[in-house]
Amino acid sequence: MTTQETVHIPTRSKRVFIGEEFDLKKWEDLEPLFENLKTRKINSAEDLKQWFSDRSEIESYLSENFAWRYIRQTCDTANTSLISALQFFIAEIQPKLAEYGNALDKKVVDSPYLDQLTAPGFAITLRSMKKAIEIFRDENIPLITEMQTEERHYGAIAGAMTVTLDGEEMTLQKAADRLQSTDRTIREEAWRAISGRRYEDHGKLDDLLNKLVTLRNQVGKNAGFDNYRDYMFAAMGRFDYTPEDCFNFHGSVKKAVVPLLNDMASGRKDALKVEQLRPWDTKVDPKGLPPLKPFSTGEELLDKTIRCFSRLDPFLGDCLRIMKTMKHLDLESRKGKAPGGYNYPLDEIGVPFIFMNATSNLRDMVTLLHEGGHAVHSLVTRDLALNAFKHTPSEVAELASMSMELITMDFWDEFFENENDLKRAKIQHLESIIETLPWVATVDKFQHWMYENPQHTPEQRTDAWVRIYEEFTDTMMDWSGIENFKKYLWQRQLHIYEVPFYYIEYGIAQLGAIGVWKNYRQDPAKGLKGYLDALKLGYTATIGDIYQAANIPFDFSEQHISDLMQFVRNELEELKK
Repeated sequence: MTTQETVHIPTRSKRVFIGEEFDLKKWEDLEPLFENLKTRKINSAEDLKQWFSDRSEIESYLSENFAWRYIRQTCDTANTSLISALQFFIAEIQPKLAEYGNALDKKVVDSPYLDQLTAPGFAITLRSMKKAIEIFRDENIPLITEMQTEERHYGAIAGAMTVTLDGEEMTLQKAADRLQSTDRTIREEAWRAISGRRYEDHGKLDDLLNKLVTLRNQVGKNAGFDNYRDYMFAAMGRFDYTPEDCFNFHGSVKKAVVPLLNDMASGRKDALKVEQLRPWDTKVDPKGLPPLKPFSTGEELLDKTIRCFSRLDPFLGDCLRIMKTMKHLDLESRKGKAPGGYNYPLDEIGVPFIFMNATSNLRDMVTLLHEGGHAVHSLVTRDLALNAFKHTPSEVAELASMSMELITMDFWDEFFENENDLKRAKIQHLESIIETLPWVATVDKFQHWMYENPQHTPEQRTDAWVRIYEEFTDTMMDWSGIENFKKYLWQRQLHIYEVPFYYIEYGIAQLGAIGVWKNYRQDPAKGLKGYLDALKLGYTATIGDIYQAANIPFDFSEQHISDLMQFVRNELEELKK
């Protein structure tokens, strides 16, 4: 059977409020619709429900319209018309949406019929609305527009970075594959080329972050906060934990996870039989085996992932088959693409788009499993009543993706026919989880420092980075002669530039994902059901309640993290037998 014969392509709901033929060309096309919502009389609970439905319809349209502009621009960062199309929305549409959004939120919060909206999710949506009203300031609209414009520059700078190795110009992602070479000279050459190319632009990236920190600090001050960090906790709707909880996470990771890094680094140094462990020694197989190659092309990667998902549950495979049929994936690395990877929800059609920069390595395979988890999340929430119900906080969104990486592991033989390669892949992935938690703590603590000290100089920033980095890394690595590259490791993390403070979620969700995997290990059917039950809630419950639906705790304590790390260690020991 062909894909087209086996897959049902979803259709979007009809546009009743904005009309089937609506096409955004300029702000004046939208203004009458927002004026309707702003001035409409609401005389009953039914009127209020209809108002919510109409607002959701226009928000879905605009969200998807922006999404396609962003997707197309990141797929081709050098295309000036695509850049202009994205910039038009950021500069001409979003500022006015912010003004109307605040007015519409106020209209709803003041409605006498509010307490009659008892369907699951309204309470969560309303608390977000109330917080948005509380922090909204007219004077921040142009600042946020300027910030969004500046943030786009990071992708353009990073997307233009290439290196030439053996006469071939290639992206940094492709060059990084050489870090798995068993030839140490090749690894060092690639590492120095990549790091040197990033360092060439460290001044540009420092200047860009200086602008962003200044703008962001002003936004926080305008909204009445001591700093941008506190503003962002409110803006991101972090109702269920505090900065103090983040500091507890940092401390727990330092005590429960960092010692494991030292054990791993010591074992790697001994296995490689090197006098000093260097940064270009971290990706190679410690036994001198060639790099794992789970696929050759983007199409092969996708087809194998579909089979992997289908064996876990046929519905999960169908999610990716739908996306393949609709051409909602751009997987392979190429010059001119923005760095990184993402799953972008498309709120009208309900079928997301996956973007990534695959070459042929294990990390790329895991990235598609990860983004595929996000895609499943988008598809299981597509029929929730309101747009607001579909957009979960990142602590939940990343739970969907990180859990998928782990609960598919029983089916990774789709990528590795050789049993020893399969074990190697699993070991490498589990060890990467142990490495991820300290890196998350490093990036998060660094961001707290930056915005608690917004007047800092670039030199103070690099000093702070090195100090924090050394808290959460192993003590075996030799950086002599390449200290300048170490000072700017943070510049490779796009979140610091494009989505500030969006990073601790990966750590929180990683803990949750290990919990989901532990449940799946104990009872596959029950574990998978809990995972999907949690995802289907969308954002109609608190983070704690969503985690509870998956039968996992929402807990950052040292004891809990230690227990999870022991589970991971036990799994690693079994694989290494």
